[in-house]
Amino acid sequence: MSTQATEEEVEAVQEEIRRIGFRPFINPGVERKVIAVLGELNVQKADLVDHFQVMPGVARVELISDLWKLASRSYHPEGTVIDVRGVKIGARDVVVAAGPCSVESESQTIELAHQVKSAGAKLLRGGAFKPRTSPYSFQGLGEEGLRILAQAREETGLPVVTEVMDTHEVDLVCRYADVLQIGTRNMQNYALLKKVGATGHPVLLKRGLGSRLRDLLMSAEYIISEGNHQVILCERGITTFEDSTRNTTDINAVPVLKDWTHLPVMLDPSHATGNSRYVESISKAAVAAGADGLLIEVHNDPAHAMSDGPQSLTPEVFYDLMQRVRKVAEAVDRSV
Repeated sequence: MSTQATEEEVEAVQEEIRRIGFRPFINPGVERKVIAVLGELNVQKADLVDHFQVMPGVARVELISDLWKLASRSYHPEGTVIDVRGVKIGARDVVVAAGPCSVESESQTIELAHQVKSAGAKLLRGGAFKPRTSPYSFQGLGEEGLRILAQAREETGLPVVTEVMDTHEVDLVCRYADVLQIGTRNMQNYALLKKVGATGHPVLLKRGLGSRLRDLLMSAEYIISEGNHQVILCERGITTFEDSTRNTTDINAVPVLKDWTHLPVMLDPSHATGNSRYVESISKAAVAAGADGLLIEVHNDPAHAMSDGPQSLTPEVFYDLMQRVRKVAEAVDRSV
């Protein structure tokens, strides 16, 4: 729409979209409103372009060939910045979320929250519900874990990122968490994607183990199409024939996603490598490649962690990592 378009003109375009049989979706851009036309195309595209082009208040009509219409940078040229309790993801600062893989106790989680904050982390990550490969592994503390994370937020001011695994848990997790994480195993759980899309909560969407970037963006589209454009994409390593690390970090994903989509992009070096000795290198590579944030696991006693100890950093090692990552950020005109 034109920058001078009136509310009446915007509403008239929406009404015409509905009349033709499509669904309008307004994206509140920084400088102007963009109206996406959603639905099955059963008429000539050229006719639609001409039809809407002449309506009052319309600046231009563009055809977007990407299947991920709402996540596409063609649809939304400006990068999206997501505000989580004052922490801006997608802006100049590279945002680090850190904390234990699993919430194990109140004292452990709160102590770690203070430690990662003092090192420079802006978000607290921790699992209350844990999807594990083995049904006999620790599955998390559930609501008690969520309560502990909320208590840690109260004491430190760090917004909470935690995973939600099931549609029935979404409302519960929303009561405690600031960012809903969709794990790799649930990237294509479409019922769950729709449910979190309806909440309006920021969503951290992790790439599936064997998924292409196109698949990741189509999953993001499910969330955005429900009215929630607060989606953060997360590269966390994919399965390849290479077994020297737990997964293979697709560092290419960062610049490609930044080119294809307006959504912020984070990288999880802990899961990507599965080995604490490689976390710093991949963290620095991610920042150099343009990532908007990092998701790092930190534990005060990795040898006795209830999950993912081998990839967890001690608070001291995490502090040192943050110092060196800052230097990389400065070299690419960012900050941490």
